[in-house]
Amino acid sequence: MVASGNERELVLRSRNGDTEAFSALIRAHQRMIHALTYRMTGSLADAEDLAQETFIQAHQQLDQFRGESSFGTWLYRTAVNRCLNWRKGDERRTRLHEEWGREQTGNSIPGDSQLHRVQEALMQLKPKQRAAMMLTVYEGLNHAQAARVLGCSETTVSWRIFAARAKLKRLLADLQPRQTEP
Repeated sequence: MVASGNERELVLRSRNGDTEAFSALIRAHQRMIHALTYRMTGSLADAEDLAQETFIQAHQQLDQFRGESSFGTWLYRTAVNRCLNWRKGDERRTRLHEEWGREQTGNSIPGDSQLHRVQEALMQLKPKQRAAMMLTVYEGLNHAQAARVLGCSETTVSWRIFAARAKLKRLLADLQPRQTEP
């Protein structure tokens, strides 16, 4: 995946101080980065912070983007690294989950509790496993693309996904439909 011509032009213009060009890059990738950071953190507030930090870091390090991959892939890697280095304590994450759960209880719709359980289960994965799952399952990247974003081999991505799915299956066993014998 190599940067498109329009993307390259926007990056070049951004490097030369064109703030409108960088704003266009942000608009093009904002949704995917925010979705990724939310799935990695489980918190809207932290996801917004991490997405913003990702774009700030990207702007500061724009001269390091060589165009060997798409700008989106480079940005994904920046966001994933931001999430993996996220150093908020477990206590804060737990408190945010509990607050979110209390807020949702008052105005929940069918399925909210299951979605919340899935998000909690995702948060119990090791960060690198969660990143591999987010990129492949939720963002639709193939293993090669995810490997480039994560800076590891395709085999490593495959093993992380395998381990993550096994753990999720155990954690969410009661949500799976029961198989009946014929």
